[in-house]
Amino acid sequence: MKKFLLPLFFLIGIAAFGQTKVEGMVTDDYGMPVAFANIIFVNSSEGTITNDNGHFYLESDETYDTIRISFIGYETKEVQLTQKVNYGLEIVLAESAEALQEVVVYTGKQSKKNNPAIDILKKIWAKKRQNGVRMFDQYQYDKYEKIEFDLNTIDSAMIKSKLFKGLEFMFEDLDTSRITGKTYLPIFLNETFSKVYGDNILDREKEDVLGNKNSGFSGNQAITAFVEDLYSDYNIYNNYLKFFDKSFTSPLSKTGVDVYNYVLSDSTFIDNKWCYNIIYYPRRKNELTFKGDFWVNDTTFAIKKINLQVTKSANINWVKDIYIEQDFEVVNDSVFLLKRDYMLSDFSFNKKEKSKGVYGKRTTVFDNYGFNMPRSEDFYKAVSDPYDPRVFEKDSTFWKNARLEQLNDDESGIFKLLDTLKTVPKFRTYYDLVSILGSGYIEIDKWNIDLGDIYSSVGFNDAEGIRLRGGARTYFGQNDMWRLEGYMAYGFDDRKFKHGFQGKFLLDRKNRLIISGGNRRDIEQLGLSLTSTNDVMGRSIASSSLVTVGTNDRLSNINLSTFNIEIEPFTNVKLNIGSSYRELSSALPNAFSLDYVDPTSPTGISSEVKQFDISTTLIYTPGKRTIGYGVERSDINDDYSTIFIKYTHGIDGFLESDFDFKKLQFSYTQPWQVGGFGRLTTSIEAGKTFGAVPLSLLSVIPGNQTLFTIYNVFPNLDFYEFVTDTYATVHLEHNFNGRLFSRIPLLRKLNLREIVGVRGAWGELSEENIAMSSPTNIPLQAPTDKLYWEYSFGVGNILKIFRIDFNFRGNYLENPDARRFGVTGSFGFSF
Repeated sequence: MKKFLLPLFFLIGIAAFGQTKVEGMVTDDYGMPVAFANIIFVNSSEGTITNDNGHFYLESDETYDTIRISFIGYETKEVQLTQKVNYGLEIVLAESAEALQEVVVYTGKQSKKNNPAIDILKKIWAKKRQNGVRMFDQYQYDKYEKIEFDLNTIDSAMIKSKLFKGLEFMFEDLDTSRITGKTYLPIFLNETFSKVYGDNILDREKEDVLGNKNSGFSGNQAITAFVEDLYSDYNIYNNYLKFFDKSFTSPLSKTGVDVYNYVLSDSTFIDNKWCYNIIYYPRRKNELTFKGDFWVNDTTFAIKKINLQVTKSANINWVKDIYIEQDFEVVNDSVFLLKRDYMLSDFSFNKKEKSKGVYGKRTTVFDNYGFNMPRSEDFYKAVSDPYDPRVFEKDSTFWKNARLEQLNDDESGIFKLLDTLKTVPKFRTYYDLVSILGSGYIEIDKWNIDLGDIYSSVGFNDAEGIRLRGGARTYFGQNDMWRLEGYMAYGFDDRKFKHGFQGKFLLDRKNRLIISGGNRRDIEQLGLSLTSTNDVMGRSIASSSLVTVGTNDRLSNINLSTFNIEIEPFTNVKLNIGSSYRELSSALPNAFSLDYVDPTSPTGISSEVKQFDISTTLIYTPGKRTIGYGVERSDINDDYSTIFIKYTHGIDGFLESDFDFKKLQFSYTQPWQVGGFGRLTTSIEAGKTFGAVPLSLLSVIPGNQTLFTIYNVFPNLDFYEFVTDTYATVHLEHNFNGRLFSRIPLLRKLNLREIVGVRGAWGELSEENIAMSSPTNIPLQAPTDKLYWEYSFGVGNILKIFRIDFNFRGNYLENPDARRFGVTGSFGFSF
C-alpha cells in the first residue's frame, strides 16, 4: 500500500441535498467541550456523536425540527431547529448529579459488573456466529459496490487559485457531505456488480464479477490496487477490524470492555423489532479505537444498525476521519442480514478541522439473498475471469438493473466531468505528474515507451564513485502481454559503462505461462540476500547507496545472462524453471579478492568464475491478491505469507563453466496481526551447498553497511563477515503501532510507534571450501561454534515519515572491526 500513498498526497495538495442539516459545538457549564455526546433527531434512529473537540455534524434526507443531546453525567437537552440548515449551534449541557452516579453503573470505569450495556454485549458475543449467512448451509446474494474519491473542503480561495486557473468549471456543482458537512468535488468513481456464492459446510466462497465500470483514473491499476487494499472486507463481529494496515478494536469485541466505555442509552422499535441503543467511546486517547453507537435486537441480539467513527487522537497518519455505518435487514424473527455498508475516509496532511483533503468513500449494497442451494465443490473451484473484456463493456441497460442503489446527481456527473477534464491540457499535466510520482516512470505515449525508473538515477559506491543510471521500457498499457526493458549506467571513478536488458512474454493468461530472458553487465553487492533471484534488472541498495558505514569495497563485477520459464498452475503457486550463466570477479581486487585455487590455471590460482547452472524454484504465497492480467501484475496486499524453495544445479564444462555443485534453499516469511498489539513479521531461511565452490558461489550471511534499515539482513555485520556453505537464519520484528507509547503521557501526543527486533544466524563452512578460497585476502569465518545474534529497538512515525533503529550486536565481538552498536533509519509514507 505504501507506494500508492505518494500520488494520493499530491491529490490532497491540489485538492442530493439533505432536507435537514445541523452543525455545532457541545460544551459544559465551564465552556469545556463534551466529547462523545449523543446527538439524535427526535422520533428517529438517525444520529451522531460529537468528536474529541465537542464538534458534530448531522444530516438527514428527512425533515426534522428537533434534536436531542445526551451524555452520561449531564441533563438531556432538546434543541428546536428553526430552519432546514442549522450551522454554528452552541449547545451547553448542564451537569446532573443523578446522571453522574450513573457513570459508575453504566461505563464500567469502576466496575464491569451490573452494567446493562455490557450484559447485552455478552449476549452478542454468545450469538454472533448464529447471525447472518452463517446460519445456513449455503448462501448466495447480489453485491453492488461503488467507490468514489472527492476533493474536499473546497472554498473560494481554492477555486480562484492559480492552480485551478482555467479549470473553474469543475466547481460548478459542489455538494456537502452528510457526514462532515464539508463541500466536495467527485473526481473518481468505480462501480462493480457481482454475484457471491458460499457454502458453510465446504467452507468455500466465490465471487463472480459480472460488471465493472470506471471513471476518472480508469486505466490506472496502481490507483485501483490502492483502492482494493484500502477497502478490503471486514466483519464487525470480529475482535479486530483492519484498516490501513492497522488493527482497530471492534466495539463488539470480547476485548472491547478493556478499551471502550459502554452506555445503554435508548430503546425503540426499528422495522417492528424492539432494539436497544448502546453508545460506546474509548477509555484512552491515542489508541486504535472508534466512537459511535449501535442498535441491537432484544431477542436475537443481532446488530440492526451500527456507526463507527475513528477518534482524532488515534495513532494513524494521513487520515483525518474514518466513518462507517452498516444497516442490517430483518429476514425473519432470527435472521439479520447485512443490507448496506458505507465507509468514508478523509485523507489529509493533518487533522485540523479546516485542512483540505480527499474523501475516499465506499458504498456496498447487498440484496436478493438465497439459501440452502447446494453446489458441487467443482463449482467453487471454477474461478471466473474478472478481466474478461465483456465485464468492462456493459451497457446502460445492464447498469440500470444492476445498481442496487442508484447514483445521485453528483455521482452521475462524474463521467461527464472527467470526459471534459481529459481534454484540458492543464489537467493532463497534473495527471501525468501524479502518475510519475506513483510509478517512477515518465510516459512517452507517442512512442509507447516509459523512461525510468527515476528513483534509481543516482547512486554511489567505492568502485564506481558517483553513478548515473537511465532506463526505459515498452509500455502500451498496464496489461501488456510482453514487455522489453533496459538501462545504461556510468561510473565516474571506473569510467565504465554498464547495462542491463530483458524481455518478458506472457504466452498463456490462464496458467500465466511466461518466458523471459536477459543480460546484465554491472557492479553488484553480492551476498545481500541468501535466497536471491536472477533478476537482471535488479540492483541492491548496498551497491548504490549514497552513504555507508565503513569501507564498502567488497563489490563484484557480474556478467549475468538468464533464461526462465514460469507458470502458475494454481492460484498463488508459481513454478519457475531457469538457467543462468554468470562471470564473476572482484571490482576492487586489491581490497577484496575472489581468488581461488585452480589446478588448471598456469599459476594455480584464478580470479574469475564462469558458471552455468539450472534451477527450479517453487513460490507459494497463500492469501496474496493481485490486480491485472498482463505479463506484469500489481500486488494489492502485503499481509500474505511466502514459502520459497529453490534447487540449483551447477554444471561444469558446459560453456566453459567451472564447477559442479548442487544447492538447496528454503525460506518462509509470515506476517502476524497480533490483535491490538501490532504486527509481528517472522522469517526463517535455510540452505546447503553440496560440492566444493569458491567464495563467489558460497552463501554469505547478509550484512548491512548502509545507513538504511533493511529487513532480513544483519545491520551490525559487514559484508562477507560470515561465509557459509550450510546456513540457517531467523528474523523476528514486531511493530507495536504505538500501543505502549500511547500509555506514556509525555509521548502520547507524538504518535510514535515502537519496534523491536531479534535475529540470529548459524552456519558452517567445510574445510574443502576454506582451502579452495585460501588465496583470498579476507577472513573466511562461519558462525558455527555459537549462534550469531543481534537485537534492536526502533522508534517509528517520527514526524510521520521517519524511523530510527538502534541495533546491538550480541556476540562475536572479538571479530576484527566488529560493530557493537549501530544506528540505521528509513523514511516513507505509511498510515
